[in-house]
Amino acid sequence: MLLMRDEARRRAAARTFRRHQSLIADIHTGRAVSDELRLQKLREILAAASRAELYADSVPALLADDVRRLRPLAEVLGALPLLPRSELSAHSHAAFTVPLGEFLHYYETSGTTGPASAAPKADDDLIVNTVNIGEMWARFLSPGDIALILIIGALAPAPYQFEKVFEYLGITSLRPTVDYIDGDYSKVLRLIDELSVNVFVGAPSRLLAMIQFAARHGLAVPRFDRLLLIAEQVGPACRRHLSRLTGAEALVGSFGSSETGTTAVTCERGQLHLQLQSYVLELLDERGVRVVDGAADSGELVVTTLDLPGRPLLRYRTGDLIEVVGTPCACGLALPVMRTRGRESDVLAFAGGTVRQEDVESALWVDGSPDATVLNYMLVIHEDEIVCLVTTDVLPDNGWADRTASRIAHVFPAHHLTVRPVEVLSPLTTLSGDLGWKLSRVLDLGDIGAWSRLPTSLSHVVKETLESRGVMVCPR
Repeated sequence: MLLMRDEARRRAAARTFRRHQSLIADIHTGRAVSDELRLQKLREILAAASRAELYADSVPALLADDVRRLRPLAEVLGALPLLPRSELSAHSHAAFTVPLGEFLHYYETSGTTGPASAAPKADDDLIVNTVNIGEMWARFLSPGDIALILIIGALAPAPYQFEKVFEYLGITSLRPTVDYIDGDYSKVLRLIDELSVNVFVGAPSRLLAMIQFAARHGLAVPRFDRLLLIAEQVGPACRRHLSRLTGAEALVGSFGSSETGTTAVTCERGQLHLQLQSYVLELLDERGVRVVDGAADSGELVVTTLDLPGRPLLRYRTGDLIEVVGTPCACGLALPVMRTRGRESDVLAFAGGTVRQEDVESALWVDGSPDATVLNYMLVIHEDEIVCLVTTDVLPDNGWADRTASRIAHVFPAHHLTVRPVEVLSPLTTLSGDLGWKLSRVLDLGDIGAWSRLPTSLSHVVKETLESRGVMVCPR
């Protein structure tokens, strides 16, 4: 799977692969991941972490005390401080336990919520993550599938990681690039057609941008058998919408981050299973912190990595809100099922209450509408006015915008909502995977410089709409 010239390194990689593949095979027969296994892995990771500057004040004392006394997972973890995202961002190289030259690849996080963090990948990290994802996807993918990986991120590991997964599965994949600004998908659409691509892997925003490009240029909307959606909050409304547009089964393919690796992967039933063999996961909320044990629960995900000895993360606060379902999956796996709930930073707080991405999309993307279909959207907010800019599959009739506004107005009870169809949206809407929903699809004109993030054509539409409501604005 990894071609390495050094024989000792090659043998070590082979041992890691055989050991982890055997573990996954046991888990996929229905055996639960034991606390004994995770505690043993935690001891090994703590021993590695003791060499990292980031943990110099906490781990050595713990190794001398709690771990040697074989205390339960929750008690061992409870002796460690939580690691905020801001601290990792400020001191990410201090988490290394080996010199940089011992990693295979250097990556960084997107920096959406603060300074970017170093997220290099080592041999064992890449092998374990590939097997974790690959063995889950092997339950519904097979050689003969052709996969399009459409992930365009700055210095992010996901595109390469998924290439390795498809290589592991013996599946042909292609990874084209598309410029963020001009968004010309003609080559990608041609390749999808010529190569009979049937699997899409990527962010929903990127897929919607490609569909919008096809509709705008009179090209056929691409059809797939399966969508493996990643990198963004993907609720039921978004999945149904993308299924209607592409004819595919839409799944949230995996869940994780550049720094943690993949903490959950989908099964053939479309359920995300937490990869407990590689992580100790906790949930944090106003009630405190507790280890995920499979029971129904929700909160902010806190991650301790068990298979990243070169760059261990201990009790890392991800900022991601999740829900553990608490009921077994029909696929038969004993790994707990989770659902994503987005990030708290993406919640819109108004006088009339809070609004989440799923609230907007559930109202905007409805089943069976005989009218023009909304392909994509962007919200522009000015005090108590909201202009919802949308692209559509066909030219809507004169009353369509008012009917659509009436359908979604309840989501924003304290605002006056206007819907305006446009030919193309801001490039920001293709960057949800990098920026998050709030920064890519919600533009608050109360922020300094917000106007500059709108192309001239959209700036004019927003200005005219607001002025028709008697709101005078002066774009900066």
